[in-house]
Amino acid sequence: MNPVNRRDFLSQLSLVTAAITLPTHSFAAYKRAEESTEVETAYGRIRGTRNDGVTIFKGVPYAGRTSGDRRFRAAAPLDPWTGVRDALTVGAPAIQNPRRNEPAPSEDCLFLNIWTPACDNRKRPVMFYNHGGGFVIGSGASGGQDGANLARNFDVVVVQTNHRLGLLGFLYLDELAGADYAGSGNRGMEDILAGLKWVHQNITQFGGDPNNVMIWGESGGGAKTSCLYAMPEAAPYFNRASIESGPGVRMMTPDTAAETTAMLLKELDITPKDWRKLLDVPAADLLAMQAKLPFVPPFQEKNKNKGPMQRNAGGFGPVVDGGLLPNHPFDPGAPKISRDKPLLVGWNEDEYTFFAWERKDTEFAKLDFDTLRQKLEPQYGADAPKIIDAYRKARPTASAPDIFVAVSSITMMGLGSVDIAEKKAKQGGAPVYLYNFGYKSEKKIPGTDYAMGTPHAMDISFKFNNEIPPRDGSPARESFFGGNRPERFTASHNFAELWTTFARTGKPAAKNAPEWPAYTAKNRSTMRISENCEVIPNRFSEELAMWRSIGKL
Repeated sequence: MNPVNRRDFLSQLSLVTAAITLPTHSFAAYKRAEESTEVETAYGRIRGTRNDGVTIFKGVPYAGRTSGDRRFRAAAPLDPWTGVRDALTVGAPAIQNPRRNEPAPSEDCLFLNIWTPACDNRKRPVMFYNHGGGFVIGSGASGGQDGANLARNFDVVVVQTNHRLGLLGFLYLDELAGADYAGSGNRGMEDILAGLKWVHQNITQFGGDPNNVMIWGESGGGAKTSCLYAMPEAAPYFNRASIESGPGVRMMTPDTAAETTAMLLKELDITPKDWRKLLDVPAADLLAMQAKLPFVPPFQEKNKNKGPMQRNAGGFGPVVDGGLLPNHPFDPGAPKISRDKPLLVGWNEDEYTFFAWERKDTEFAKLDFDTLRQKLEPQYGADAPKIIDAYRKARPTASAPDIFVAVSSITMMGLGSVDIAEKKAKQGGAPVYLYNFGYKSEKKIPGTDYAMGTPHAMDISFKFNNEIPPRDGSPARESFFGGNRPERFTASHNFAELWTTFARTGKPAAKNAPEWPAYTAKNRSTMRISENCEVIPNRFSEELAMWRSIGKL
């Protein structure tokens, strides 16, 4: 795989979370006049809207200030209010480049959004979603993840948060700044935990069950979910989890995080003893500096022993600090604290085509088997021929571009997902379920005749059931990634039903899908999710045997 610089990688992530639009063919044609709805929370009364069978609250504060003297520190307590506070529009996202259709980013960003069928006394499962964008961009209002259809069609409560990101959420100062800043490398995760605590305290008022909470997330949200699954302080506030195209096997070590902090201070011409000057640097300047630090995406690192999520200096993300995150999420094994919490984990079959589309990489589609070897050698060295041979044997009709996409996709998101499934299964306790999303979009990557297939991030609108036909019978519009085939509606319903059933019971099931067995070392069963779901035992067995033989799994 060709090297990706930090700016390009952040651009890719921003497109995952910002450019993917909610399909306009959903329920807009049936939109009715909105009705006002009020709910009493532990901090005061809020006003939301009810429309077409869903009650929505946006921009609800779940913790206090994180700006000023709270920069790099735990959020201030949330102050109660009197009267009724409007919760009609989304809150400010974390500091990042401006986002379409959202308020200006702000250091004070701790807001959440709720979609519920009704604010009644029913105890519905709560689906607490962690947005994607790595640990540097995104929000709880990102494209494709509107929770109205899940709430309406599957009788669940959906919650999404904004939280601190990038260096404002994950700058490690423990060795410089003293007790008040201990844990600064995990402020973003601490914020998400605060959101979970708010849900536990208040969700009953919104028709949800505080004792039946599923945490889930895609891409960076999957890695955040991986961390929550391993955080002792989070354990009382959720019951099951789903890690989607974001296997967080390992996170930042203190040594690596300290190296990143040193890089930042050097770039800002601040000595370690004068670290407090960071408190006065404008947020916009910190954002600009964040993009300048050297960075290699985790999926490109040549790490034979520690998994594809090993992180390097120059990036920002959770730190294994012995406090909030005491250990790597899934290394050396599955976290003991979540032994009895069921888990879903998996990836999309063609993750790489998203990155080819965003980077305008048309050259991969012209590869032959000689140039394929040359393209893989910078990352895999002498193992490149062995990788190609294994894939050609397992997939005799695959073209060189097909093999490049398959290798790149499994390296990015697949090997870590399999690693998590195997460690969770080995642990015993609650079951783990492995999946691949395989619905094939016919849309072509611009400049090529190569179809997108199942790219990174395409699953978002599918699992949120936002790929649905217009309810007024008008023609369906083309989906951003999903294309025009009507079968996408069935695939979306299957995906959403599997996930909401898992949220409700801890076992994924759908009317039009076969029974999904838990993953074990014996069966290695994988559910392939599409318009026609199927269970495939020992999927990719030949390819995975090769990855194990070269120490990548």
